[in-house]
Amino acid sequence: MNAAPYGIVHFFAGGTKDQYDASIAAVHPGEGRLPDGQIFHAAGASEGGWTIMAVHESRESWEKFRDGILLPRMQQGIEGGFTSPPEETVIDLYKVMP
Repeated sequence: MNAAPYGIVHFFAGGTKDQYDASIAAVHPGEGRLPDGQIFHAAGASEGGWTIMAVHESRESWEKFRDGILLPRMQQGIEGGFTSPPEETVIDLYKVMP
């Protein structure tokens, strides 16, 4: 059985573009580059805060990024970054189109 793409939506209540820029700089491998296993990333202002949408190759890929990079860096504190954990929605994706 092939691994299914896995989607994550994070909503940061009261989050801002500046907080996003600081946070993404701390957890992504470089400008315009995605972490290993991530195949899609989008972010923007939404009602009441900031929303990030990501698609990983698999749930395992997401968990490796989350546990190995995202959570440790957020727990250390990211200067200028988001100050509280997001509301998280996970999606076992049925279809991903270009």
